[in-house]
Amino acid sequence: MNDWTQRTEGIVYQRCSACSHVWYFRRSFCPRCGTTDVAALQASGTGTIYAVTEVMRAPSEPLRAHAPYAIALVDMDEGFRMMAHVERGIDIGGRVRARFVAFGDGIVPQFTRVLP
Repeated sequence: MNDWTQRTEGIVYQRCSACSHVWYFRRSFCPRCGTTDVAALQASGTGTIYAVTEVMRAPSEPLRAHAPYAIALVDMDEGFRMMAHVERGIDIGGRVRARFVAFGDGIVPQFTRVLP
């Protein structure tokens, strides 16, 4: 399964086999019901912008070359919300698709507009 946290292009989320709750950030149990019967699934990479902000000062020296950059909360089509980079100028409510870009010493998802 491709996952950007493992340096491969993709987003992985989890779903509970007992209560069907979905979430982002891997856990060994369901945060809603506590069962350990959870499945890892590949996300489509599409969603809707919930909130966006611009980072003017990078958190570290290696990332300074990337500033300013935009960060957004994205409501993914699969039902979970994640924080990720987004191209500048995207509005709240805009439809987006993930692509993966070099950032620091790894890769990160960066969401871009989905053309109508």
